[in-house]
Amino acid sequence: METNLCVAGFGGQGVMTLGKFLASATCDSTDKNVTFFPSYGAEQRGGTANCYVVISDDLIGAPLGDVMDDLIVMNGPSLNKFIGTLKKGGRLFINSSIVKDKIERDDLELIEAPVTELALEMGNAKVLNVIMLGVYIGYTEVIAPEIVWGTVEHKLSSKPKLLPLNKAAFDKGLEIGREFKAKNAK
Repeated sequence: METNLCVAGFGGQGVMTLGKFLASATCDSTDKNVTFFPSYGAEQRGGTANCYVVISDDLIGAPLGDVMDDLIVMNGPSLNKFIGTLKKGGRLFINSSIVKDKIERDDLELIEAPVTELALEMGNAKVLNVIMLGVYIGYTEVIAPEIVWGTVEHKLSSKPKLLPLNKAAFDKGLEIGREFKAKNAK
């Protein structure tokens, strides 16, 4: 099995960190193969940023392809830019706090989560990517949640004060992802 994921948004939304957490968790704690391929716009913070993560049971021939199984979009411009790369039947994860565009395609699974709004309610906008990571893991189960959280915990271990908030953010995302999965299974 191979999963191709594109994560896209504005610089500063934690797009690269989300991709790195997922790639590191896969690489460090499973026997799967993984690639992580970042792409930055001309500007850093506030400009466009996207990354590709490929997770496979087999060797990975190329770090990215033209067709994505999964797409996480954190803003409207990213939706418009990458929606065409999502395969028929693919899974589209949207930050519904910011992305207000109508989805014209009816051949995909849509998972909407107001991650910016939830992060602000939790007191720190910077955890929106961890919430979305939880949504993605809760819905796809591509990697076990405890493995992903272990990686996040390890990466943030030098800042222990951030761990409770990030754990709550990840758990909230898992809850949302699992709810959508149960709803879409009906």
